[in-house]
Amino acid sequence: MLRLSIFLSLIAVAQATLNGACTVGSTPGVCLATATCSAGGGTSTSGFCIGDPTDVKCCTKTSCGSGGLCPGPTDFKCCLPASGCAPPTINAATVSLIKQFEGFVASPAPDPIGLPTVGYGHLCQTTNCGEVPFKFPLTEAQATTLLMTDIKTYTKCVADDIVDSVRLNDNQFGALSSWAFNEGCGAVKTSTLIARLNNGENPNTVAAQELPKWNIAGGQVLPGLTRRRAAEVTLFQTPSSIIAHPPPC
Repeated sequence: MLRLSIFLSLIAVAQATLNGACTVGSTPGVCLATATCSAGGGTSTSGFCIGDPTDVKCCTKTSCGSGGLCPGPTDFKCCLPASGCAPPTINAATVSLIKQFEGFVASPAPDPIGLPTVGYGHLCQTTNCGEVPFKFPLTEAQATTLLMTDIKTYTKCVADDIVDSVRLNDNQFGALSSWAFNEGCGAVKTSTLIARLNNGENPNTVAAQELPKWNIAGGQVLPGLTRRRAAEVTLFQTPSSIIAHPPPC
């Protein structure tokens, strides 16, 4: 029993370490599996992540072809997905997750709780979704264009509500953007999840504990929302060396 407890404790430490912020000297980094760091062109340094797991080390980059400045020294560059202070575009994994759970609807129809939607989760703002700039039925390409326009509202509110001292990779930011798209910016802003992140708690732990709570709509637990939250947690905890928050300026 003691051996099992020790083993489980080691697993918990390793899971909490992944994606965590770290610093080597004055260079900021992210705790990643050494293989992931190497594949992304980074350098792994031991002794700077919680518990210092054997295969999880502080990954730093001193150069990257994509450019963009990271927090820290002015000469430190890493792979960033966008320029300017605007939130980044969600990555392909996030787009795929949202499409999977929203489903494609070619013409306006009620969602599971009766709200009129079209495309990939576009909530109609006017009668018959008159604000949509395409004729119905939509093609999947048109629905994707609509989704990428809609999601900007939610990436902005996620970025605005999380303080810049919290660093998130593109999978973590994407998972929260999917959650915001589903639940709304008002819910995100007042959530315990955001409060805990801003309080400096471990992002992986916060996401795993808080996202599953958001599985109720219309006063009842929906299995589809339970599955979606689980998928968002999985995406959130998928390591990446691409920093998405704070937005690069």
